[in-house]
Amino acid sequence: MAKPKYRQIADDFRARIVSGDLEVGDWLPTEARLQEQYGVSRNTVRDATALLVNEGLIERLPGRTGGMRVREKVTLIFHAHRAEMPSPWAETDAWRSEVKQQGYEAAQEFRLTIEVLPPDLARRLQVESESAAALRRCVRYVNGEPSSVQDTYYPMDLVEAVPELLSPRDIPQGTTRLLSERGYPQVAYYDEYAARMPTPEEATLLRLLPGTPVLHYIRTGYTADRPIRVSVTPFAGDRNRIVSTHGDADTIAHFRPEEAHE
Repeated sequence: MAKPKYRQIADDFRARIVSGDLEVGDWLPTEARLQEQYGVSRNTVRDATALLVNEGLIERLPGRTGGMRVREKVTLIFHAHRAEMPSPWAETDAWRSEVKQQGYEAAQEFRLTIEVLPPDLARRLQVESESAAALRRCVRYVNGEPSSVQDTYYPMDLVEAVPELLSPRDIPQGTTRLLSERGYPQVAYYDEYAARMPTPEEATLLRLLPGTPVLHYIRTGYTADRPIRVSVTPFAGDRNRIVSTHGDADTIAHFRPEEAHE
């Protein structure tokens, strides 16, 4: 059975974008030109371009001088096995360095609030339901586009012992090193991943196109005695790729030199 006409049109432009025939910033013909070119109605053209918008291949620009053009596709590789590993750099500097190594520009915004823990996070921290926690939020941007939102929750008894966690700014040495210096070294992590559709808040913060999922990443950090923090990070599904390696790092670096970690 023949494909609907709008899918055929979308296939044509998708192939041209993937092949490089249409490059980032190139303009698509106007809706009127596409109607004439394909002999279809305006609704059919709009259905076709809506598919390409939802796939993140093109973007619509509003206004009388607007139109549709090929969108820049930025995909950041997040090395899960390197996250918060011991290094001479703070977490922020390490993240910025990795973004830069991939040829992108990095920026981030911090915010501090005191929140009531949702029941699932209270269970992970092994504290009473509806306990208060300090929430450190970091919205991370790659090439000016939001890439992920990291919400890290610290129980209030830990915050009382390490009051620097209440700083609304980036902590120079990073929270992992700060906690270790204060006698709370994290010796183990439990990571969880799930793909799902974003909440309205996540869709707004990450500026997600309709139909774009997020990769929901939860990391619980433990000292030898207890869990001391939970980080919840939704990654924009169209702008991130997760990589995790296991086993001998030198073997990985030999066969995949790009994974060598300096």
